[in-house]
Amino acid sequence: MLKIGEFSKITGVPIRTLRYYDEIDLFKPAEIDLFTDYRYYKEEQIKDIEIINKLKSVGFTLEEIKNNW
Repeated sequence: MLKIGEFSKITGVPIRTLRYYDEIDLFKPAEIDLFTDYRYYKEEQIKDIEIINKLKSVGFTLEEIKNNW
């Protein structure tokens, strides 16, 4: 499992953006620690965030991505 900071560095997606994606139910962490609220991601999730980035780059809105994911 990767902490949010590690996942951010690997994917190039800012931590703030990852938190926002979680907030809008677009992209959820694999696990959230109940005591610390730390977000953890699986390595397998890297491909999912890459797909979201590609869809954004060709003009899809976050709402469109969320509704069709």
